[in-house]
Amino acid sequence: MTGVLSGHLSAGTGLVTLTIRSLMAGNTDIHAQVLLVDDDRGHAETMAEALKKPGHVCTIRHSRAEAEDELRHGAFDVIVTDLVMESPTAGLEVLELAKRLQPDAETIMVTAHGDIPTAKRALQGGAYDFIEKPIDLVVFRNLVQRAAETVVLRHQNSRLKGELDAAFGFEGIIGDSPAMRQVVALIRQVAPSSIPVLVRGESGTGKELVAAAIHKASRRASRRYVTFNAAGQSESLLEDQLFGHVRGAFTGADKDREGVFEFADKGTLFLDEIGDMPLTMQPKLLRVLETGDLVRLGSNEQRKTDVRFVSATNRDLSQMSKDGRFREDLYYRIRGAEIVIPPLRERREDIPLLVNHAVGKYAAELGRPRPLVPQPVMMRLIGYDWPGNVRELFNAIHRMVVTSQGPELSLRDVPDEVRSSDDSAEGQGAVGSLAGVGLDKLEKEAIRQTLAMTAGNREQTAQMLGIGERTLYRKLKEYGLR
Repeated sequence: MTGVLSGHLSAGTGLVTLTIRSLMAGNTDIHAQVLLVDDDRGHAETMAEALKKPGHVCTIRHSRAEAEDELRHGAFDVIVTDLVMESPTAGLEVLELAKRLQPDAETIMVTAHGDIPTAKRALQGGAYDFIEKPIDLVVFRNLVQRAAETVVLRHQNSRLKGELDAAFGFEGIIGDSPAMRQVVALIRQVAPSSIPVLVRGESGTGKELVAAAIHKASRRASRRYVTFNAAGQSESLLEDQLFGHVRGAFTGADKDREGVFEFADKGTLFLDEIGDMPLTMQPKLLRVLETGDLVRLGSNEQRKTDVRFVSATNRDLSQMSKDGRFREDLYYRIRGAEIVIPPLRERREDIPLLVNHAVGKYAAELGRPRPLVPQPVMMRLIGYDWPGNVRELFNAIHRMVVTSQGPELSLRDVPDEVRSSDDSAEGQGAVGSLAGVGLDKLEKEAIRQTLAMTAGNREQTAQMLGIGERTLYRKLKEYGLR
């Protein structure tokens, strides 16, 4: 059989499917469960023997119907199917069944020379790769092995994603940088109280996530959480939206309507872009916040309301109050506690966590396997300044997942503005000025950022830093890094 395995297989081939039963952490040997379907029993046995040599366990079937039965009742990772078996479309039907019944599987097509255009269409339909007859069994075995490794990496990536979300997520807020740990700590501190909270940060940093997290962690979590954006509203419309009106208050007011303050009673009201509120409207808001009393438009009757008030802005309200563009007394009233969200360029170590989260989220929405993020792509994403912050990053990842081809993202998928950004500028943004910084601090920061980049993988971190794993472990303890 050794001589056969080193030669070629020229006649009909079939379907090979592999299931990864178990992998020890760090184990590079992949022993897969193989399902091989071929209408030629001899060739099926030969291919099975080629796959058994590296340790795969093979089960042989001989028809499309038998393959479908296995796909419906088994759990497979890699599928290899001949394009033409008992019918000219049998292989494509197996591919379609595999994508529907085994969405996490990889599929390899086997084709004769004349079927190359069909095989390429199969790639567009989600096949991992194709191999042309006569089959070189060494090439065949390596191709199956690579497909199996892709599946293993995807499983590991998916498991890592869950671990990261559990370790570094809080009510939708993802980050393990010192700045974001401080943000989460402040949320936990202020949430149980009823103190007003002002959330500041650039556009796209996630101010609305912080507001929602405060509500979810508060004693009002079972009550309503109401959001309202004050930007672009005239004074009359804003007053109506906030406080409501009674019937006949103005033309078209044919019935009473409560505003968002009443609607959020006993719950939380999040007022976004409060810095854009007209100056003439601010005393009315201040009165409601101080007394809890409001008056609907067209009425003289005072109504009581009890809300937890959270507001947000990307403006400098302190400077605006000095300039007379924002009431100073309202500023101090809404700023019972203040949470400042840093821009993404100041917490680059969080980017790998955010990327992994976004890749999994958008792949799941598209019903696709979760693509891998290779190191060159991650480095490019980390180096970019992201002026639109997390919102811009997530939009970029969404486009990358949608346009990606194959099991991993590539530099071609990276948006032009990120891919073409100046390397020297990236380096300066990521590292900053090093003059006068102690070597121990530089070493600690290098280890911390590399750990973040590899999502906590110590083996990869050590390799990238050019040190041994035992040395890395000692440094982690020395610097108190996780």
